[in-house]
Amino acid sequence: MRPGEIYVGDAMAGLATLAPGSVHAVITDPPYSSGGQFRGDRSGSTDKKYTSTDTKRRFADFDGDTRDQRSLSFWLTMILAAARKATVPGGVGATFVDWRQLATVTDVFQAAGWVFRGIAVWSKPGARPMLGRPTNACEYVVWGTNGARPIAGEALPGHWHISAPRDREHPTQKPIEVMRSLVRLAPAGGVVLDPFLGSGTTAVAAEAEGRLWMGCESSEHYADIARSRIAKQTTVAA
Repeated sequence: MRPGEIYVGDAMAGLATLAPGSVHAVITDPPYSSGGQFRGDRSGSTDKKYTSTDTKRRFADFDGDTRDQRSLSFWLTMILAAARKATVPGGVGATFVDWRQLATVTDVFQAAGWVFRGIAVWSKPGARPMLGRPTNACEYVVWGTNGARPIAGEALPGHWHISAPRDREHPTQKPIEVMRSLVRLAPAGGVVLDPFLGSGTTAVAAEAEGRLWMGCESSEHYADIARSRIAKQTTVAA
């Protein structure tokens, strides 16, 4: 893997090609393996799990989203440990998660060797109300560092109140405004790694913020979408 390239294939295989200290921040959105309490609830198509029933557009499914908590823990620990080894000392790791898997991922993050520093919140206005209970209106960013990190640099938001993209090209695509904040965890000109690139929002944000990027994506379909979106951003920046 090199800056500016998408490794199409398994994330572990792509991460194995990286030299220690070759990235400055890991910003990623792995499959949540969410959607319900039982395995049968999680085994449906990702399009149906993560797309509202009143949304007219349908999306291609993506792999890796049917694990139970234990297998998710083992698998994601290996991914995040390999990503940490590729990160400079003091570099930042940040991964999205929903409420069902938040406790699991905070444990995984620490098992992978990161120093757990906190949780940022993405709050979605207009989330579907739930009668008789609080609305699940948030997703979370578990973040930390590869060892000690000086308290210096730009102060970034710990909370975003932004709607999900209306023109998204992936069922779990994150808002570009959120990603542009997160990629600034890497220094200007630094390298941002995303082991689960999806439709390329992390890379688009990195291009917009003057950071280099590289990523893995197992689906050629979504890798093609990512390349197209990145090319458009590169043209705008030029």
